[in-house]
Amino acid sequence: MKQRVITAVIALALFIPVIFLGGMTLDIVAMLLGAIAMSELLIMRKKLLISFEAIVSMLAVMIEIAPNKWFNGLPDQLNKAYVIYFLIILMLLHTVWSRNRFSFDDAGVLTLGIFYIGMGFNYFTAARGVSVEMLLYAMFIVWATDSGAYMVGRKLGKHKVTPISPNKTWEGCIGGSVIGVVIATAFAIGFQVGYHNWLSMLVITIILSVVGQFGDLVESALKRYYGVKDSGKILPGHGGILDRFDSMLLVFPIAHLFGLF
Repeated sequence: MKQRVITAVIALALFIPVIFLGGMTLDIVAMLLGAIAMSELLIMRKKLLISFEAIVSMLAVMIEIAPNKWFNGLPDQLNKAYVIYFLIILMLLHTVWSRNRFSFDDAGVLTLGIFYIGMGFNYFTAARGVSVEMLLYAMFIVWATDSGAYMVGRKLGKHKVTPISPNKTWEGCIGGSVIGVVIATAFAIGFQVGYHNWLSMLVITIILSVVGQFGDLVESALKRYYGVKDSGKILPGHGGILDRFDSMLLVFPIAHLFGLF
């Protein structure tokens, strides 16, 4: 517990100033976090980080996260989406010359990872592009829901949600969403984030809180499949980047779907 607290304090001390700075600083940090998250998936897949597929997939993730305006100077046929598509094609071609060391299944997993991780962090930076309050609103949903689920689950949790994540209970999930929705909705109304209609923001916040918990379960299923406890070891006591951003990787794209940014 002491190690977890120390790591959290240091991480927040470094991360919060970056959030408030925004701009290119946040873009670069998000790209680096995305590359690290992709490296964690590669390691779980037992791929060398200096392999061709690792370099290509991490590059593709960073391009997916990079702001669209960085590609404005390119010809129309070389937009960001096509560059990523070209890199995916390179991975498919790699299945031909790798002598079965890199399979079509491997390419499929890494392609899914590119979009799962890349779009999550891309919309993370897009939220900050609207305002720091918008970014904090989405993050508060995740943080408050997770903390609430942990506290309520420890006190009242009896009914397990799924074997994929044996520590999660229905009581914890419901309690976490209630706490997360109250805190995040109050923040949204107080700082005039999103829609002016408070009822719309309440409904959206409820949905995003539930989505965040599904994001946690998706990553739990991923770790269970690969037989690992944590996605990585970069954050002592907390695991890896995927462990810390699993909920946000789903919350931010869905928040974008609702037109918040």
